[in-house]
Amino acid sequence: MTPRIPDLVPGTLRRTWAAAGHCPDLDLYALFRAHRMRHPHRTAVIDAQGETSYAALDTEARCLAAGLAEAGIRPGDVVGVQLPNSRAAVAADLALAALGAIALPFPVGRGGREAVSLLGRSGARAVIAATAYRGSEHARELAELAERAGALPALHTVIAAGPGPVPAGCLSLEELTGDGRTGDERTGDEGTRDGRTGFAPERPDPDSAARILVSSGSEAEPKMVAYSHNALAGGRGNFLASLLADGTPPRCLFLVPLASAFGSSGTAVTLARHGGTLVLLDRFTPEAALAALRTHRPTHVLGVPTMVRMMVERCGTEGRTADGPTALILGGSALDPATHDEAARVFGCPVVNLYGSADGVNCHTGLSQRPPRPDDGPGIAVGRPDPAVCEIRIAPPHGATSDGTGEILARGPMTPLCYVGAPELNMRYRTADGWVRTGDLGTLAADGTLRVVGRLKDIVIRGGANISPAEVEGELSSHPDVREVICVGVPDPLMGERLAACVVPRAGREITLRSLCAHLDTRGVERRKHPEHLLPVTGALPLTPAGKPDRAALRERLAATLPDEPARTG
Repeated sequence: MTPRIPDLVPGTLRRTWAAAGHCPDLDLYALFRAHRMRHPHRTAVIDAQGETSYAALDTEARCLAAGLAEAGIRPGDVVGVQLPNSRAAVAADLALAALGAIALPFPVGRGGREAVSLLGRSGARAVIAATAYRGSEHARELAELAERAGALPALHTVIAAGPGPVPAGCLSLEELTGDGRTGDERTGDEGTRDGRTGFAPERPDPDSAARILVSSGSEAEPKMVAYSHNALAGGRGNFLASLLADGTPPRCLFLVPLASAFGSSGTAVTLARHGGTLVLLDRFTPEAALAALRTHRPTHVLGVPTMVRMMVERCGTEGRTADGPTALILGGSALDPATHDEAARVFGCPVVNLYGSADGVNCHTGLSQRPPRPDDGPGIAVGRPDPAVCEIRIAPPHGATSDGTGEILARGPMTPLCYVGAPELNMRYRTADGWVRTGDLGTLAADGTLRVVGRLKDIVIRGGANISPAEVEGELSSHPDVREVICVGVPDPLMGERLAACVVPRAGREITLRSLCAHLDTRGVERRKHPEHLLPVTGALPLTPAGKPDRAALRERLAATLPDEPARTG
């Protein structure tokens, strides 16, 4: 049974935002359909299979929606989607919106244990999964899990997508869409030549749940956050609208999975809200990303700093890219000034530092603001909050602080409905008047600029004293030999925790713990905050399936390499 999905924002506020024009007040499929009717031949998706027009994508989505309805999917049902970036993933998004169902996308590569957690806690009725993807057989694994007694009691349908034999216990996505032909082969003004001429889309309440975003946060299990049609197309849509230089429909290259929280700006925002084009890679490599830039000329590139660092390094041997995009939009982890400057030089465009999360916060530096500089103040500057996206205020966690640092709270048109299947998270992170407690620490300057200092939960407690890893990362990122750095706490029998620096050095450079600490001395960082362990990382930092630095994997590497006694820095 699908858990109840209440809206924890007062309804009067939601209506105020809609009346102010911050939300389109239409469901996602209706918004997409309007673009399809105006520009049927405009390219909607470019993926490994080629280009797909709005008309062809609409046909495919409607056919899938009809097939899902015949398979028993009803408005309000949760349907999991575990597909790589592709036209099929986008069609699934639109089909579920047309049915009034709730999409629960999660990236390929997520293991069976996490999939069971997500599908079970959400009460998902069905799941669409890849038949085979880079050695993983997600559809088969999920079908086997569904057959186990009590594992997924609500799940009644597993749909296999992609080439190859259909696993036992699965339906075929091709069969659900009709006669097995591709969307490009099924044409027609109404996109219903698969014989299902009776299909009519639902018209769900724009303030009802449309999608559940999965957050790989610090909880024991991934958090699931429910968003409405208005919160996605409105609040999140306004974020992208502010980065469109002349109102031209965007052409967005997504380096991150569409199934990630960052990727929720794909179907709902790029297509449904703005009538743009999605350029998709089924797997990120710097070579494939640079090739897509040159071939498809996207206006916007969305990724994480680690990906862009890898692309910049590759460009060092291949030369600067021609005709840069309107903007690189980087989120997922802190953006250091060195990466900002290098990327702006190589790609010849503004680099936007995005601060956002699935929990419901968003702020960015925009197309014209100067890059963040450590000397400007603590933490990382992430721009000025936009009330069309969300307002932000600072709440001191334990009484007043002399420097104005406190927990970042957010509320606005993009604010999600609630956490799904986790009432304890709603109690912990939501206020009675609709504010989201982000768990992040920050400050608001007199000019309204938000600076993110760190996370409440990421604080390392060394001998009773608090250390913010984000603060130390920000200072170490300016070291001339450091390409990437993540700091994590590691257990210590004497001090409780000690700080470890996980560093990717620049090509041809060598990093030592002593040189890092000497650099921190020149930056005025207290000795008690200096890292006491160093983990050199070759190539790039490990990433989670959502494209964020994998801190858990780094802690595992450290545990396998730490000496009995910590290194002394002198």
